[in-house]
Amino acid sequence: MALNKKSVDDINVKGKRVLVRCDFNVPLKGGEITDDTRIKAALPTIQKLLKDGGKVILCSHLGKVKNGPNEGESLAPVAKRLEEVLGQSVNFVSDYNVTGEAATKAVADMKEGEVVLLQNTRFRGTEETKNGEEFSKELADLADVYVCDAFGSSHRAHASVAGVTKFISEKGGENAVGYLMQKEIDFLGNAVENPVRPFVAILGGAKVADKLNVINNLLEKCDTLIIGGGMAYTFIKAQGYEIGKSLCDDEKLDYCKEMMEKAEKMGKKILLPVDSVTISDFPNPIDADVSADVQNCDITAMPADREGCDIGPKSAEMFADAVKSAKTVVWNGPMGVFENPTLAAGTLAVAKALAETDATTIIGGGDSAAAVNQMGYADKMSHISTGGGASLEFLEGKELPGVMAADDK
Repeated sequence: MALNKKSVDDINVKGKRVLVRCDFNVPLKGGEITDDTRIKAALPTIQKLLKDGGKVILCSHLGKVKNGPNEGESLAPVAKRLEEVLGQSVNFVSDYNVTGEAATKAVADMKEGEVVLLQNTRFRGTEETKNGEEFSKELADLADVYVCDAFGSSHRAHASVAGVTKFISEKGGENAVGYLMQKEIDFLGNAVENPVRPFVAILGGAKVADKLNVINNLLEKCDTLIIGGGMAYTFIKAQGYEIGKSLCDDEKLDYCKEMMEKAEKMGKKILLPVDSVTISDFPNPIDADVSADVQNCDITAMPADREGCDIGPKSAEMFADAVKSAKTVVWNGPMGVFENPTLAAGTLAVAKALAETDATTIIGGGDSAAAVNQMGYADKMSHISTGGGASLEFLEGKELPGVMAADDK
């Protein structure tokens, strides 16, 4: 998947209207932004385009927008925060139609180096459907050049992510990727397609079903595949062991056997937990104090009435050892119920091992990114992906619509 896409460094935007698809899908509480990481991550691309004399029109979705447009999912708080971090005024067009008269006028009045932010793209129901042609064309009508910098949405063939590029191309415009997208393509693409070896992949999280294709694809690419989290128990049961009340995808037992056989044939290592931290019942609420209920046991001797909720200390040490000798490590999915302080030790041990290695370390978004941030190791990682679902599909070897839609160099 050698992706040689035009980036913002390859295009001339002087005096041009540049539509930039960002990922401003930030968490809100009572109308206030609780984490502005995604807004700050978009700044390098926006600043580059402004410096080069572009008229910068920003768009993004926010939330799932189930019941039509509503103020609770308006991008107004984003506009306010963006003004603060960018240090210049942002003209927010609050029109629920997104590309209506208000937007057209705001763009027509723009001067070089100015910024307009459009309303939540999902307020137009057609953003996510196959009937997005009209909306795609209206977005393209506002601009001369299109830049996609929303990796977290790049696995969706939405109007503002991929659909718009066709109409930009038709009028002779260019479609490029922003710095954030470029970084994702470089790190994730190279890790999977051209890794410095030994290459260790670590997969965790709850279900095998969510990561079927990732397991299969990474097994072909990596030297060692480490499996932890809830999904490990399906593999352990497939080996014939008792797993008690632990999570299990019974329909995937044969698949797990097949993967273990495939690894053996290919001379690859699959590392599974050798011990487990068990509790009698899943914590409710998830961060409830379960310290009095915890028992460590070997995987070969799990009680039938208990549930595995984290890898045990022997497994944590074994996984950390495998990471020490690696040159490239990709990690997606926690090792246990990391939201609970008592059940976070396995995830913490893996994060620490990654922080201490000289290898290129790539965190594949989602819960792993949350865990690394929460545990204070974010600055020790080579790259933390901004897209959960998009990272997974990239690791599966799928082509992402938002990436493929950009022009080749």
